[in-house]
Amino acid sequence: MSKDDIYANPIDELPAFRFDEEVVRVFPDMIKRSVPGYSTIIAMTGLLAGRYASPGSNCYDLGCSLGASTLAMRQQVRGEGCRVIGVDNSSAMIERCRSVIDTDSHELPVDLVCGDIEAVAIDNASVVVLNFTLQFIPLEQRSALMQRIFNGLRPGGILVLSEKVLFADPHLNALNIELHHDFKRANGYSDLEIAQKRQALENVLVPETLDDHRERLAAAGFSSCDVWFQCFNFASLVALKATEADD
Repeated sequence: MSKDDIYANPIDELPAFRFDEEVVRVFPDMIKRSVPGYSTIIAMTGLLAGRYASPGSNCYDLGCSLGASTLAMRQQVRGEGCRVIGVDNSSAMIERCRSVIDTDSHELPVDLVCGDIEAVAIDNASVVVLNFTLQFIPLEQRSALMQRIFNGLRPGGILVLSEKVLFADPHLNALNIELHHDFKRANGYSDLEIAQKRQALENVLVPETLDDHRERLAAAGFSSCDVWFQCFNFASLVALKATEADD
């Protein structure tokens, strides 16, 4: 695993963060040291997919990056005729993801698509995963994406949505930002690295409150939605599409 040292030295003209080949090179280390609870979220994403994937359906990993959630689903889904579809708009990510999937011995079919998640068709889905992806989509486009996901889900299907979040209370928001920075320091990042990455992500990663997410999901039609995991300002929600029996 290559160490994330992208922001270790002062950068005079700091470019906006993007998922290029340099990020791909260090991404496993970056996300492990930057996102508290990430390994738990990925593992439980697989278990949730195994529970909700229905025979003959599709399981989508939108913003699949190097395929951690794709692989977790592939290893847990047992439904006959299921397949996993991973989508990412970074060709460097998709290329590396394909090599990761090729080394896995599980047999569930996996399709990898290089493209925008706002344009890819979502059809016959029983599981849709958005792990730390929506936060990179422009705010004005997020509701339409949630509606497309809801429309593409089978009744009884599930959406797993993991995000960096804001707190409405400014004191709690400031506290959780500092706790996140403490987490990164404990994982070996310097104050310079933390500050430069935060600047690079400004206006690229735009978080929202949990209430913002709940309201958007309810407006799209999801019958049930709540947080199943949270650590500091990182949270994962599940949203369920009602079955005809529920209606």
